[in-house]
Amino acid sequence: MKRRALLSVSDKTGIEDFAKALAEAGWEILSTGGTARAIREAGIEVTDVAQVTGHPEMMDGRVKTLHPAIHAPLLARRAHAEDMAALSEHGYAPIDLVAVNLYPFRETVARGDVGVGEAMGKVDIGGPTMIRAAAKSHVDVWVVVDPADYGRVLKAITDGGDADASEAHLRRELAAKVFGHVSEYDGAIGRFLEEQNTPGASEGSDGGGQDRGSEGEDPEPPPPATLSLDLELVQGLRYGENPGQKAAFYRWPGRKDGLARLEQLHGKDLSYNNLLDLDGALLSLSPFAYSPKAAVCIVKHTTPCGLAIGDSVEAAYERALATDGMSAFGSVISVNRRIDEAAAEAMAKLFIECVVAPGFDESALEILTRKKNVRLLAYGGIDETVEGEPKESWWADAPDEVRRSARFLAEHGRRPDARVVRSVYGGMLVQDPPPPPFYGLDPEGWNVATSRVPDEREWDDLRFSWAAVFGVKSNAILFARDGSTLGIGAGQMSRVDASRIAVRKAADAGLELEGAVLASDAFFPFRDGIDAAAEAGVRAIIQPGGSVRDLEVIEAANDHGMAMVLTGQRLFRH
Repeated sequence: MKRRALLSVSDKTGIEDFAKALAEAGWEILSTGGTARAIREAGIEVTDVAQVTGHPEMMDGRVKTLHPAIHAPLLARRAHAEDMAALSEHGYAPIDLVAVNLYPFRETVARGDVGVGEAMGKVDIGGPTMIRAAAKSHVDVWVVVDPADYGRVLKAITDGGDADASEAHLRRELAAKVFGHVSEYDGAIGRFLEEQNTPGASEGSDGGGQDRGSEGEDPEPPPPATLSLDLELVQGLRYGENPGQKAAFYRWPGRKDGLARLEQLHGKDLSYNNLLDLDGALLSLSPFAYSPKAAVCIVKHTTPCGLAIGDSVEAAYERALATDGMSAFGSVISVNRRIDEAAAEAMAKLFIECVVAPGFDESALEILTRKKNVRLLAYGGIDETVEGEPKESWWADAPDEVRRSARFLAEHGRRPDARVVRSVYGGMLVQDPPPPPFYGLDPEGWNVATSRVPDEREWDDLRFSWAAVFGVKSNAILFARDGSTLGIGAGQMSRVDASRIAVRKAADAGLELEGAVLASDAFFPFRDGIDAAAEAGVRAIIQPGGSVRDLEVIEAANDHGMAMVLTGQRLFRH
């Protein structure tokens, strides 16, 4: 009996060659819709599924393969005489191979602003049913959901035999891939519907609904009862944080966000620790997405050891490096502007693990690629505007590359449509992403708590330091002046210790703290931190507030003639 293959794919990569090879091997090809047209146009004979079922496609193709003439041939057990007799009685013949991939639901909703109606139009029904049936019968039926597997299947059909152990192993592997594929697909649909059902969510462009307002607002929904991580492999890594630990890099299917968008231009393969540091470097730079000046962040162990703005990338780099040149050895550097020759010459003097920027001039690439191992990465962006972008004239005149860079950095900071997930021993922690305090946008909700109000220069330094402390590990203390960090204390068990480290770092670098401002990622629990800051020469402080001793802390600032601004926003980063 002639073997039959049913081909019905959304992703038509390689389908014509696959169909041709099957036909040349003597298989009959069954197909539907656009897949049948593509195969027929390639000169390959095709039987429409409607001829097999005796029933036309209905409802714009919503019903075409849901028929006993399709599913009985898939589910019939070849070793069971009763099953084969039932097929024969109804005039059906076995289907021996199914190649199906599903409607592009994840790719559709990844565009954003997709209504429920449009999204539901991309929910596949017949496809998952067919591949589940074929996978259940994988002892008898080949099932392929990934075009990358076409070659392996063809080789097995040509070279293998039913009793071949390698063929049985491949059949099980492909069946397992089916159930994982369907699970991820259904999980993506469930997550989309959950997101559409949260307060403030819109029905989208075609759903006919309206955003929920403050009146009659739904109560805060509970966390989902189950959490499915729908991820696809980007690359395996040599090892994890330390040799002997296996590691890999995954991304959200159908999306290229954040680190998955980076294009490596030069250097060794990225390591696990490189990726962690790159995430920290881009996160720390994200508050400077809308900076009218170049911004450079130097990161070591995922936290900044220097950050500055300047009229050029070279100037910003030199100022950031001055904060802590010793820690910058072996660092990751992130930049919000294209790197030119002057900046590359300055960076080439230091041992650097990675440099990530919107782009590199040819002369800069020539200089930096002299070092064989340094990893150079470029990030792109999307050409859409970002809500809340600056209204100043500099932004209106900004080059397209600056706008794309801002879009990428802003999204890397707030990650609007992805939960922040971290593993802990025995489980996972999930939270909403932290909103970065964008430097260059007017802050909201800030309150001057002291008698003295910051002067104009102090205000700008406070804005800069609050954006700069966003990426520093808690407990975090940061001193700044004139758009550059002076000393950073990070990751300490007490805020006083973080302050002492920041003071010592500034002294070690020969940087004067007189007239500086101080940013703290959380409130001061006692006045001793304010007294120490005044002794170091600090003239203004920015912090969230919220301590039971706020009045005592504010009074300490008044005693020293300092200005203090309370933001009402904590910036913990553990």
